[in-house]
Amino acid sequence: MAATAWRGYLSFGLVSIPLKLYPAARGASIQFHQVHKKCRTRLRRPLYCPTCQRLVEQDEVAKAYEYEKGQYLILDDNEIKKLAPETGGTMEIAEFVKLAGIDPLYFETSYFAVPDKSGAKPYRLLVEALEKTGMAGLAKVAMHRREYLVVIRPHDNGLTLHTMYFHNEIREVAEYGKDDVEVKPQEIKLATELVSSLSTDFKPEKYRDEYQARVQALLDRKLKGEKVAVATERKPAPVIDMMEALKKSLAKREREKKRAAQHAPARSTRMRRKAS
Repeated sequence: MAATAWRGYLSFGLVSIPLKLYPAARGASIQFHQVHKKCRTRLRRPLYCPTCQRLVEQDEVAKAYEYEKGQYLILDDNEIKKLAPETGGTMEIAEFVKLAGIDPLYFETSYFAVPDKSGAKPYRLLVEALEKTGMAGLAKVAMHRREYLVVIRPHDNGLTLHTMYFHNEIREVAEYGKDDVEVKPQEIKLATELVSSLSTDFKPEKYRDEYQARVQALLDRKLKGEKVAVATERKPAPVIDMMEALKKSLAKREREKKRAAQHAPARSTRMRRKAS
C-alpha cells in the first residue's frame, strides 16, 4: 500500500468529498549509498562506520547498490561514468504527438526554451507549426548525468519544455478508480449545474501562495515584537445528504450572482463619475 501524501476534503459548493492523496509518479533512478570500502558497511553522517566504530576518510568511501537488505554491491566511479549519457548539444525531436493526448500526470519540471539570434526563424516556424496543428514534440535529452524524456509545446508565443516521467515511473494505487458507488441521474444533473455555475476562464494571476504570505506576515509581526495568536484549523464536516447539499449549493450560488449583479451598476456609476 502506497503511503498517503495528504488527507482531507475536496469541496465544491457545500459538497465535501473526503480524499487521500497518493503520489501519482516518482523518479525511478537507481539509488546508491556511501559505504566503507573495508567492511562494506553503510556510513552514517558524518562519515562514521558503525562496524569499525570510527570516522572514515573520504578516500575510504565507496558508492554501492543495496541489492538485499544490508547487502551492498560496490561500484567504481568510472564504471558509472561510462554508462552515463553524454550531455550532448543536440535534442532531436523523435516524433510529434497531439498535445491534448498527453496525460498531465507525466509532466515533471517545466522550462522556457529561448532561441539564440541565429535560431530565431526556425524557432518561430516551429512555434507557428505546433500552434496550428495542436501538436507537441517528444525528444530525449541528457542533463545532470541522466536521460530525460521531454515534451516541447507552444506557450505564450514561445516554446516550453517539460521533462516527463517515464511510463514505469507512474505508480499504481490499488484502490484508485475502483469504487462501485451508484449515483442517481438527478444527482448528476444537480452536480453538473453546480459545476457550470462555478465555471470561469483560468486566470492563474488570481491565485497566490497564501501560506507564504501568512508566514511573511508572521515574521514581520514578530520582528516588531508583536504577540501572535495561533488560530485553530477548521475542518469541513463530511456531507451526508448529497441531494440536499447540491440544492443548497446551487441556491447559495444564485444568491451570490444576484448580489453581484445588484452591486455592478453602482460600481459602474461611480466609475463614470470619476471619469467625468
